[in-house]
Amino acid sequence: MLIKIGFDISYEVWGRTPMILMLSMHPSRDGSVRRQETVVTEPSIPLEHFTDGFGNRCIRIVALPGIIRLIGDAVVEDNGQPDPVVVDAVQHPVEDLPFETLQFLLASHYCEMAKLSNLAWELFGQTAPGWPRVQAICTWVHQHITFGYHFARDDKTAYDVYTEREGVCRDFMHLAVTFCRCMNIPARYATGYLGDFGVPVAGAMDFSAWFEVFLGGRWHTFDARHDARRIGRVLMATGRDATDVALTTTFGKHALRNFFVVSDEITEAELARSP
Repeated sequence: MLIKIGFDISYEVWGRTPMILMLSMHPSRDGSVRRQETVVTEPSIPLEHFTDGFGNRCIRIVALPGIIRLIGDAVVEDNGQPDPVVVDAVQHPVEDLPFETLQFLLASHYCEMAKLSNLAWELFGQTAPGWPRVQAICTWVHQHITFGYHFARDDKTAYDVYTEREGVCRDFMHLAVTFCRCMNIPARYATGYLGDFGVPVAGAMDFSAWFEVFLGGRWHTFDARHDARRIGRVLMATGRDATDVALTTTFGKHALRNFFVVSDEITEAELARSP
């Protein structure tokens, strides 16, 4: 299947304002690109491209006072299959883990392990290690946390999510990531596009969060909000938590004025007709 992805986001800024944008596809998606990704601004300003410490593509800009519009567009090919299930993926002893995964066993800004470690072992200590344990964590979070956009709060941590029992998709992932780390499973936060493919249309499109765990020698996708294997994820970035993969980081007074995201299936004919 072919998926058209893109965004149209506008901010108002009141002074010369540096911004870091993490709105590009992850390099792991390069082999699936059918129409090259573009990211432009209106008004046009210089873009500085760089790669961060997690391997994510980033852009640095300096927005001028007024409205800055960010526009992105691409077409990628997807196998149209749900996220893979690998039930026999084993959990590695900590001493055998690759060094680069160890940072994803540690506490981070939104994932305070000290407050949740004993609880995690009480809830999941009797589950089989590896895939079954991660699935149990994913299902528990899905069943015990209520989703709602009006529950969004910038300072909400994994412990807050556990005590308040409500949140948006990133909150589901922060709690699941924290539980996994408490159980000695490397877990990282992920963000990207997730269209309503194979499921009822949920409303206006937004970027989505999910998480990945390191089992059986590689990273695997899980989604605590939906607790389902989904079709058509297009990864943008991974990190320790939402702090590392913020879509925009703005160094000055600003306000969001427009936010539009698309992730739609298109045909080969539609791709051929598009500019």
